[in-house]
Amino acid sequence: MAYASGRTFYDADSHIMELPDFLRRHADPGLRDRLPLVDVGAGGRSSFGVEEAQASRAHSPARVAEMVELGDALIAGPKGYHALGAFDPTERSQALDQLGFDRQLVFTTFAAPMAFSVIADGGLRYQAARAHNRAMAEFCADDQRLLGVAALPLDDPEMAVAEAEHAISLGLAAAWVPHAPCGGRSPGHDDLDRLWATLAAAGMPFVLHVGGRPLQIHPDWMNTGRPVPSDWLGGGENVRSKDMTSLHHPVETFLGVLILDGVLERHPALRGGAIELGAGWVPSFMDRLDWSAEIWRKSEPELEKLTRRPSEQVTAQLAFTPYAYEDVGALVEQSNDEIYLFSSDYPHFEGGRNPLGRFERSLAAHPDGTRDRFYARNFEKLFGAVG
Repeated sequence: MAYASGRTFYDADSHIMELPDFLRRHADPGLRDRLPLVDVGAGGRSSFGVEEAQASRAHSPARVAEMVELGDALIAGPKGYHALGAFDPTERSQALDQLGFDRQLVFTTFAAPMAFSVIADGGLRYQAARAHNRAMAEFCADDQRLLGVAALPLDDPEMAVAEAEHAISLGLAAAWVPHAPCGGRSPGHDDLDRLWATLAAAGMPFVLHVGGRPLQIHPDWMNTGRPVPSDWLGGGENVRSKDMTSLHHPVETFLGVLILDGVLERHPALRGGAIELGAGWVPSFMDRLDWSAEIWRKSEPELEKLTRRPSEQVTAQLAFTPYAYEDVGALVEQSNDEIYLFSSDYPHFEGGRNPLGRFERSLAAHPDGTRDRFYARNFEKLFGAVG
């Protein structure tokens, strides 16, 4: 029996552990030397095993057999580059058989920052995005359960539309956009309206994800006169306790601005998700949006144009993945059961060794319909009919 069984499970967050030449191998031939190797060095124990993976490009048959032998305990097994299906798509299909997820949204781990970097040359950013998206489409091509996520910088509206159309043509399932100002613009700027319309017409949701902007707070906040701790994975660029206090703030700003600027109002078919960014902040976010729209309605003409309360737009068009340690049942009680999504974060360490068990405990007092929405129906709302 698979780890997840007895109902439909759609996993809204998983990853590949890309190899260092991930971008270069999929770039236009004349640009391969300009794209850097993917930097996996700051990943702490998430980076363990990358040299062996780069050399072999697959686990040994004996190692695969060991992981297959784990059966429904695979999710509690090796993580990172050592995990089954971490970087080999054939192995990933076997991993899904053992995990039991009917669909799995797939993000990169290390490659997207090149496309989202504000210091890189703009044209090079979009070339990195193109290479990233080709690579993701290739990884997911042979298993319909794998839904690849494109990287989509927003700082150049025309190039963003072109890359969105390219990602759509590749059959990718979502567009990962950085939760930051868009080349000096609000995401609700008129220049980006064609981009949102393109995604809406194609039924391709935008997604925000941890790593879409720098994870860590300003270094001054870490200056206590004592040694600065490493992140919990032993690297230098992942989340520490102080970073978690405000990790969601840029996400709230991006989504709040998008709503208050009328983007979801103008594009009711547009869908979006905040993935691996927690959800404990969502109920208060919805309340604050409603208060803001009501209080400033008379002085801000844009708010007068809203025909739906912001919280109604959130419920209709957005979704969020709680961390495994968050109390999903309590979040449902504080808001509703139409906006939360199950996720495993496979094969990252952060997903834990039994995320399903944790979620089940937090939802134990809730009706089966709420659990069905959490595990499957809200995912279908975001990504459309899953064939």
